[in-house]
Amino acid sequence: MKPLSNAELAFFCGQLAMILRSGISTLEGLHIMSEDAPAGDGRKLLEGMIGHMETGDSFHEAAEAAGCFPAYMCSMVRLGDQSGRLDDVMGSLAAYYRREDALARSIRSAVTYPLVMLGMMVVVMLVLVVKVLPVFDQVFRQLGAGLTGVSGAVLRMGQAMSRYSVVFIVAAVVLAAVCAYFLVSRKGRQNLRGFATRFFGTRKLAEKIACARFASGMHLALSSGLNIDESLDTVSRLVEHPTVGQKVQAIRQTVAEGGSLSDAIVQTQMFTGVYARMIGIGVRTGAVDEVMRQIAEELDGEIEQDMAGAVAKLEPTLVAVLSVAVGMILLSVMLPLMGIMSNIG
Repeated sequence: MKPLSNAELAFFCGQLAMILRSGISTLEGLHIMSEDAPAGDGRKLLEGMIGHMETGDSFHEAAEAAGCFPAYMCSMVRLGDQSGRLDDVMGSLAAYYRREDALARSIRSAVTYPLVMLGMMVVVMLVLVVKVLPVFDQVFRQLGAGLTGVSGAVLRMGQAMSRYSVVFIVAAVVLAAVCAYFLVSRKGRQNLRGFATRFFGTRKLAEKIACARFASGMHLALSSGLNIDESLDTVSRLVEHPTVGQKVQAIRQTVAEGGSLSDAIVQTQMFTGVYARMIGIGVRTGAVDEVMRQIAEELDGEIEQDMAGAVAKLEPTLVAVLSVAVGMILLSVMLPLMGIMSNIG
């Protein structure tokens, strides 16, 4: 069975948390969810987990056997089972995966819109080059002239594209398949995230996203009953950003040697300024989990604003590029045509 999406994980965890908080046992709760689930993979998943639990497995063993839950969630569920706080853990997991889903949707939206704009630009330019310019060329030839300069070069390019249209269609299909691989498949998204961590235009944003996930994971782990050492160990598996991952390892080492979490975060510059001071206050007051939740929410808001700002800047840029390109081609055609027409007159 394929891995569940963030939205599906948030729904599953939220439903089970609500059931457990009402006093219903985990096994009975899975039965209730199975009865309400429509026929399909979701019901098969629940029925498989019910089968494992009826043979004596615990809930976290059934979740691990299902094979469609992430390792991080299975670790937290095991902690909830062992500590008797499964309802709180599932509630925290639901909030965590809702934030992850919202972040993923924001990223998809920010990436999709420029791609659509670029696709529209390509279509407009192709129509202009392949369909419109040949008409002007015929007009010029009837008048005893021909397209020269920029318009002539563009016309020859369009003729070549028409002549080898099959090659260009195959290339377009391959390009669409590559885009689908990077946006849809799990491995493709991992490769895309790896590229985003190195590309100068997205490097800072990718690091901020990794820091937000670190803060969100720390909130979940600490609020579920883990101490700081255990929380850092658990959250280190979540961080895929190489630079942030190194900072997490450095924080773990400092804390293991007896240093405080706030000092370690300041030294590694995981968080600076207000966020670092908030963590210091949280350590002194014993409210680090709540501080981490607040930081994660603030960073999520900053990430959305950064992506919205980037899209807002990119949109007029693409429109301007398209307008200039189309205008140059049309002017290179219309100005000689107007000259010819004035000479005829």
